[in-house]
Amino acid sequence: MADTKPAGGPETTIPSANPEVKPDAKSSKPLKPPNPMWKYMGLGENFRPKLPSRNWTIFLTITGSFTAAVVYDKREKRRVQRKWAKLVEHIAKEPLGSKAMPRKLTVFLEGPPTDGLRVAQDHFKEYVKPVLVASGLDWDFIQGRKEGDVRAELAEKIRNSRLPLEQQAEDFTAGVRRKSGIVEYEGIKGDIVIGRHTWKEYVRGLHEGWLGPTTEPPRPKTESSVDDVAQEQEKKDAEAPLETLPGITIIHSTTKEGEAETPKTEPEPATDNEKPKKPPQPAPFIATSNYKNAHLPPGLPAEIPSMPISFPHILGFLNTPTRLYRFLNRRVLADQIGRETAAAILATYRPYESTSEPSSFTPDTDSDPASPQMSPASESTPAQTAEQQTVLSIEETEWHKNARKRVDGEPERTWLEPIVLDPRIAERMRRFELTPEDEARAKRIVVKEEEIEGWIKGGIRSLGRSGLKALGFGKEKKEATTGEEVLE
Repeated sequence: MADTKPAGGPETTIPSANPEVKPDAKSSKPLKPPNPMWKYMGLGENFRPKLPSRNWTIFLTITGSFTAAVVYDKREKRRVQRKWAKLVEHIAKEPLGSKAMPRKLTVFLEGPPTDGLRVAQDHFKEYVKPVLVASGLDWDFIQGRKEGDVRAELAEKIRNSRLPLEQQAEDFTAGVRRKSGIVEYEGIKGDIVIGRHTWKEYVRGLHEGWLGPTTEPPRPKTESSVDDVAQEQEKKDAEAPLETLPGITIIHSTTKEGEAETPKTEPEPATDNEKPKKPPQPAPFIATSNYKNAHLPPGLPAEIPSMPISFPHILGFLNTPTRLYRFLNRRVLADQIGRETAAAILATYRPYESTSEPSSFTPDTDSDPASPQMSPASESTPAQTAEQQTVLSIEETEWHKNARKRVDGEPERTWLEPIVLDPRIAERMRRFELTPEDEARAKRIVVKEEEIEGWIKGGIRSLGRSGLKALGFGKEKKEATTGEEVLE
């Protein structure tokens, strides 16, 4: 077979479709085989580590920074709570008689405006309870779900204590302890009040219980009540049967012409899932304008110590930046509440002070000044303002607008009224506060990292120490300091 290609002639080449494309030298270079370590780890033979893309880098940076901020804040919050717990845990180690009860504090809780009681309970559990548990003290709750509950319950408790011993209402547990010879704690107990709204009701209930009567006073009959009674009497007379002849009676009907009589239906019984509604609390037994005319009872204590504790609570979508900032700085709030709770546990207090500077918060005065909500004492306010009136007042500015709405004809609103004090009660009120010695002792307390670390870091630490000890490198070092405090 003859070859068609001429011998010795020039080589003919087929031009490419795209003469500008040049062969890639990198693609022609063979790739380096991956490290067999990835295969042994189960990541496959073709796994090649590489840097994340721009979008992944932004996502991981944001989420990592937020996670680190939350973890750091949580750890520091445990650190400050552990510091204040160490300051008061020596009280739990003090001996107590077999027939003696420990000191009991009273904690006042109430659902904040436009929110439920569960929020206040979580606030107590997260910030106040860790320090109380470390002290070994007992505490009792006075809780309220809506406005007026704390005021009514505290006033009723004080009125019951003013009655003679045989007339006082005693619960079953207290009766059993008294019959068994168990002695109650004799001394200053103290109150812990959480939130500005609860503090207002606490002060109002304190005055009502000690200055008001022990029994509910008769309410004056208003014109509306007299009209209601007259209408009911007319209705009874209209429905009364009239005898005409023996055995024949005529009953007047009060229905108007053109209106069909609707049959009376009995109220449906409440199902198991529906809880019966709680009746409204009774009105205060004494008005704020009658404080000066009231006589002090003989059992009024000389000192009434209390501790108002901050309860920052703000709602609304537009307040998300504020709520996020507070969420990432809970350690600051834990330090403040831990100091205040430790002061109440150590039972060191001072009188409430008075200041000549006006309060930074102005109460709501949109209503008519002649309405019963405005107290006559507010018209002649002295130049000085008591500390009880301005404490935690900044929280009122964060209440929802629905909590500050007034309705015509509604009863007294304790949350919206200014705090009115009687000088005889105000001078007996005390506020818990740490002494300089306790403050200095708290600064010397150092919390070790092992006491606040999580289970992941703690597990790694214990595993490392066990490995070093097994290899003979871990040697126990005896610390020179002993006890719970480590001096700097």
